[in-house]
Amino acid sequence: MNEQQQSLWGFMSQQADKLGVQTLQHIGLTFISLFIAVLIGLPLGIYITRKKSLSGLVLGIAGILQTIPSIALLGFMIPLLGIGAKPAIVALLLYALLPIIRNTYTGITGVDATVKEAAVAMGMSKWQVLFKVELPLAMPVILAGIRTATVINVGVATLASYIAAGGLGEFIFGGISLNNTNMILAGAIPAALLAIIFDFLLSLVQKLNFKKIKGAVKIAPVALLILSCLYFIPSAYGSKLTAGFTPEFMGRQDGNLGLQSKYGLKIHTIVISDAVMYKAAQEKELDVISGYSTDGRLKAYDLIVLDDDKKIFPPYYAAPVVREDALRKFPELEKTLNLLSGFITDSIMTELNYKTDYLHQSPERVAKDFLVAKKLYRADKGGKAGVVRIGSKIFGEQYILASMYTMLIKGYTNYDVATKTGLGGTKIVFDALTNDQIDFYPEYTGTGLLAILQAPPKTVTQLQVSKDSTYNYVAREFEKRYQLKWLKPIGFNNAYALMMREKQAKELHIKTISNLKRYLDSK
Repeated sequence: MNEQQQSLWGFMSQQADKLGVQTLQHIGLTFISLFIAVLIGLPLGIYITRKKSLSGLVLGIAGILQTIPSIALLGFMIPLLGIGAKPAIVALLLYALLPIIRNTYTGITGVDATVKEAAVAMGMSKWQVLFKVELPLAMPVILAGIRTATVINVGVATLASYIAAGGLGEFIFGGISLNNTNMILAGAIPAALLAIIFDFLLSLVQKLNFKKIKGAVKIAPVALLILSCLYFIPSAYGSKLTAGFTPEFMGRQDGNLGLQSKYGLKIHTIVISDAVMYKAAQEKELDVISGYSTDGRLKAYDLIVLDDDKKIFPPYYAAPVVREDALRKFPELEKTLNLLSGFITDSIMTELNYKTDYLHQSPERVAKDFLVAKKLYRADKGGKAGVVRIGSKIFGEQYILASMYTMLIKGYTNYDVATKTGLGGTKIVFDALTNDQIDFYPEYTGTGLLAILQAPPKTVTQLQVSKDSTYNYVAREFEKRYQLKWLKPIGFNNAYALMMREKQAKELHIKTISNLKRYLDSK
C-alpha cells in the first residue's frame, strides 16, 4: 500500500505544474458558471414568488435541464458555441440554475406571512420588504441552494476536458484511457477535495447571522469574480499553431510525451475528446490534431497525416483478444473470429469508418454490407448453445468490428451474442475482460504494448520497427500475465498520427512532424 501511495504522490509531484494549471482551470470554470447562474437564478427565483402561476413552468424547465446527461448537454453546446470554455460554462450554469431558483423560491415563500404583514404595516415598500425582511430570512435556504450548485459544478466540470475547456478531467479521462490508476487519482482526488472544501466553507457562511451575512453579501460578488478569473491565469505557449490532443494521447510515450522527447515539439496544446476534435480541425479552431490513421474523417474533412519520420508510433495492428477460458467454453469461437483475418486493409477500414463517421450509416449496416460483399455473411442460426459477450471501446471502428463479430458468431455457430459496446477507454474495456465481464474485444498491438503491458522504452524501441515482433511480444506477454489470447490480426494498422488540414499543410510546406517542429521553431 505504501508503494502505491508513494507512486501516486510521486506522480502528482512530477506533474505538479500541470496539476496546478488544471486545478486553477477547474475552480475558474466552477465559479464563472456559478456567478452567472446566481445572477440569473436569484432574480428569477424572486420573480416567480411574485408570479406564482409561472413557478411550475420555470422550475419544470430548470428541472428538465438538469436531467439531460452532462455529456449530451456539452454536445448540444458545441454547434452553437464551438469548443473550449464557452460551451462548458453555459452547460455548467444550466446545471446550477435549478437549486438556486428552487431554493430562492422556497426560502422566500417560506417566510412567515405575519412577519411580512407587520413590515407592510410599518410602512415598508415592496422593495424594502424584499431586501430587509424576505431575503435576510430566506438567506440560509438560498445559500443552501448555492452550496448544492457549487458541489454539482465541481463534479460536472470534470467533463469539460472533453471539449477542450481544461480542468481536472484531463487527468481522469487520460488515466481511464491509459489504464493508469495514478493519473485517475491525480485528477479525482483534487476534484473531490475542491467539492469538500467549497461545501464546508459555504456551510460556515450559511450559519452566520444576518449582520455578518450582510457584510459578506457585499463582498460575495467580488469573491466570485476573483475565483472566476483563476481560469484565465494559466498561460499558453507562444506558438502560432494550436494542437488538440485526446486525454489518452497526452499521456502516452507514443503520443505527446514522445513528441516532446524525440522531436522536441513545443506547441500550444489543448485537451479534447476525439468525438469533436476532427470537426474542430475542419472549422479551423485547431491546426494540428492527434488522430488515427484509418479514421474515415480524414477523407471527410480533407485532413492529411504528417509523416512520423522519427518513428514514435509503433504498429497498431488490430486483432481480437479473448479470454482463454472463453475459448475452452466456446470451442468454435476462435475459428469463427479468425474468419475476418486478412480481409480488412488500411484503405478498406478507412472507407468503412468514413461510412459511419461522415455518411452516418449505422455500424450494423456497414458491417453487414461488408460481410455480404466478401461472401462471409450467413443468416442467424438462432443458436442457444451459450452466450458470447463482446466488448468494444467507444469509437466507430470498434462498433463496426463488434457488429461484424456478432454476425459471424450468429451465422457460423450455435452461440448467441451479448454486446457491451462503448466501454470507454482502454482501462475500462481491459478491466471488463480480465474481470470476466466480457469474453473478448478488438485491441491494437501498440496499445497492448504501451498502455497495458507498459513495456520499457528499450523494449518498445526494439519492437516498434516490426509489426510481427510487436504482435509476437504482446501475444506472449498477455498469455503469460493475464491468460488472454491474441487471435490472428485482422489486417489493418490503425496507428496514432498527427494530422493537419491539407490546404494549410501545403501552404506551410509541412509534410512531416520534423517539418512541423522546424516551422514552430522558426516563429
